[in-house]
Amino acid sequence: MYKLFGLITLQSMLLVLTQSFAKIALKAFGPFEWTWHFMKVVFTTWQFAVFGLFGVASMGLYAYILNNYDFSLAYPLTSISYVFSLIAALLIFQETIPWTRWLGVIIIMVGVFFVLK
Repeated sequence: MYKLFGLITLQSMLLVLTQSFAKIALKAFGPFEWTWHFMKVVFTTWQFAVFGLFGVASMGLYAYILNNYDFSLAYPLTSISYVFSLIAALLIFQETIPWTRWLGVIIIMVGVFFVLK
């Protein structure tokens, strides 16, 4: 059980890093255009490459998890990513997070606790 929790935690961190780099890359692209220049910017932006690498790593790890653990246990545990996403929003994107959002994530984590029991 601890191994699964560790794998899910790592996978959730990778997932949040994937989404964070997607947001960073999208801001770096500028406004969308159907031009070769825009496509060149997309595929030469390092943030887009990191987004892809983290995405592949996250999917690969999740495939391993699904192959080796019960879906009814593994999938609910991925909600741990909500905690990491709030932390990323706070630390990386300097967002103000209302207490109701924190409360919602705490309620979800209580559910994760019951899934693990």
